[in-house]
Parts: sequence; C-alpha cells; structure tokens
Amino acid sequence: MLNDLQIDMDSFKDLGISYEEKAFYDILIKVRDEHEFEYADDKCIDLAKAIKKLVDDKAQYADWSSREDIKRQLNMDLTILLYENGYPPQWNDEVFEQVLGQAENFKTSTN
Repeated sequence: MLNDLQIDMDSFKDLGISYEEKAFYDILIKVRDEHEFEYADDKCIDLAKAIKKLVDDKAQYADWSSREDIKRQLNMDLTILLYENGYPPQWNDEVFEQVLGQAENFKTSTN
C-alpha cells in the first residue's frame, strides 16, 4: 500500500507536470469520468497547466482569499478558460462548480 501511495505521489513526473498542476489534472479527469464526456488526457494536462497559472496569478495578492472581487474575477476567468478549451463539451454548471471549487481550495490550502 505504501508503494502504491509513492507511485501516485510521483505520478506527476511521468505526466510532465508539477505536483500542483497534478491536483488540477486529477480533478479534471475525475469530473470528466464522473460526467462521462470525452476529453483527451493530454488536453487535461494542458488545461491543468493553464488553470494553475491562472490561479497563481490571482493568488499573488496576500489577501486574495478574503477579497470577493478577486475571487469573482478568478471564477470568471476560470469559467472562460474552461469554456474556451471545450471543457466540458456541453455547458454543465456542476462541472464548472467542481473545478472552481478545486481552484479555490488549492490556493487556500497553499497559503
């Protein structure tokens, strides 16, 4: 079991992404599979990188998690990013909410 955990923890290296990007990759894959829509793994990797970059940009402000204006901007920018990348292929509020939730939780836990 410990070996399986180590393999999972190092799996981001095999994908060519950072540990932080893997958190977004995992949620993209999980949501895709739960909602049963087609979206290639390599596209999820590219999208995970873009999401991390966007979240890092918004989280550069020390008080970002308590500022509603920045959180709203992050949500809007992330929604546009997902939409422009065809994720999901059909509009689905629940999918967007799950990915947005991961983005907010990610930066809150790393501050």
